[in-house]
Amino acid sequence: MDISKAIAIISGGASGLGHAVARRVVDEGGRVAILDVNEETGQTAATDLGDRAIFIRTDVSSEEDVDGALTRATEAFGTVTFCVNCAGILGAGRVLGRDGPMPGNAFSKVIAVNLIGTFLLCKAAANQMQHNEPTEDGERGVIVNTASVAAFEGQVGQAAYSASKAGVAGMGLPLAREFARIGVRVNTVAPGIFMTPMMAGMPDHVQQSLAAQVPFPSRLGRPEEFADLVVYLYGNVMLNAETIRQDGAIRMQPK
Repeated sequence: MDISKAIAIISGGASGLGHAVARRVVDEGGRVAILDVNEETGQTAATDLGDRAIFIRTDVSSEEDVDGALTRATEAFGTVTFCVNCAGILGAGRVLGRDGPMPGNAFSKVIAVNLIGTFLLCKAAANQMQHNEPTEDGERGVIVNTASVAAFEGQVGQAAYSASKAGVAGMGLPLAREFARIGVRVNTVAPGIFMTPMMAGMPDHVQQSLAAQVPFPSRLGRPEEFADLVVYLYGNVMLNAETIRQDGAIRMQPK
C-alpha cells in the first residue's frame, strides 16, 4: 500500500501517538480523519494538519459513534484504506485498594474504551475496506492496533489496563485470519514508555526514572518513532498478524 495515497481513520488522533501518525500520513500526502472524544483538541489538531485532515468527535466505546464516524469519513474521502487504533485510557488502580475493592464498572470502562473500542473500529473499517479496489497483491486495506508492553508484563495497579491491552494483542491473529479473504491486513504495535501528553505532565524526576529503566536507548520513546513503525506496517504487505514490541528492550517490573 502506498502511504501517499492512504485514506486513514485514526482514533485518539488528536494528541500523542495517534496525532504523530496523523501528521506523518498527511506529510506523506495521504488524508486523515481524526477520531477523538475531545472536541476542542480534535478540531485544533485537524486545523493544524490542513485541508487533508478532518475531525470527527467520536466515543470509540459507542458503536453508534464509531459507525457514524466511518460514514462521515467515507463521505468526505470516498473510502478508508488505513485504520489506526490509538484511543485508550489508563484506568490505573489496585483491585484491592485502600478504599476497598475496585468497582466493577471501573474495570469495565477501561475494557470498553481500549478493547471494545478497538474492536468496533476494526469491524467498521474492514466493512468499508472490503469494497476497495485491490492492489496487485489483492490488498484492500490495513489495520494497525495499539497494545502495550503491559499486555505481557502488567504491573500492580494495571489489572484493567493490562487485560484490555492483552485483549487487543490477542485479537490480532483471528482478525487477520478472517480478513485475509477480503485482502485486509491486521498488525499490532505494543509500545513501551513513550513521551505522550500524559507523560509530559509528570515531574522531571519521574520521567528520568522511567527512562533509566529502558535498556537501550535509555530514554523515552518519541511519538514520531511510533509513527515510523505504523507507516512501515502499512507499506509492507508481508507483515500480517504480527504484534511488534517497540520498547527499547524494557521488561516491566512488578511495580
